[in-house]
Amino acid sequence: MEERFSKIIVKVGDITKEDADAIVNAANSSLLGGGGVDGAIHRAAGPDLLTECAGLGGCPAGEAKTTKGYRLPAEYVIHTVGPIWRGGGRGEEKTLENAYRNSLLEAVRVGAKTVAFPAISTGVYRFPPQRAAEIAVSTVAEFLGEHPEIEQIRLVCFSQESKEYHEAALRSLAGRQGSVD
Repeated sequence: MEERFSKIIVKVGDITKEDADAIVNAANSSLLGGGGVDGAIHRAAGPDLLTECAGLGGCPAGEAKTTKGYRLPAEYVIHTVGPIWRGGGRGEEKTLENAYRNSLLEAVRVGAKTVAFPAISTGVYRFPPQRAAEIAVSTVAEFLGEHPEIEQIRLVCFSQESKEYHEAALRSLAGRQGSVD
């Protein structure tokens, strides 16, 4: 298997406990906290995260901004806003791809070597989880091919079902790439 695929770890876990250089927050556009992963990260990081986020002026869907990790094991939190699923005809797939890619560009910018992602947009934003997993895996694998300085990307899933979607996407992509290389 290509080295870039071996750098992708899929697991079930709590992203707030990940000891990575950076964790990615599936935020809303205000960056001021919310439910799900966003709320959990804000609670675990403490009030200083909200204070820093308040000065960032929000974040459009598909973009990413970085803060300190405060009380989290991670040094940085990369906040990205995924798309709200509205049936797939409004550029949701490209926006999700941009959310992953721009988060990774932020990771490179701050010198992070290990990055942990949640399954962006698959909760209250209702992005179909299997398709979201395929986009996540293909985007991070492509990025790793372009940026060998990233040593590990963890896809930290909330459920076993999400983990299985991500593992299947990784196997499928690695299999297709292996037959081409």
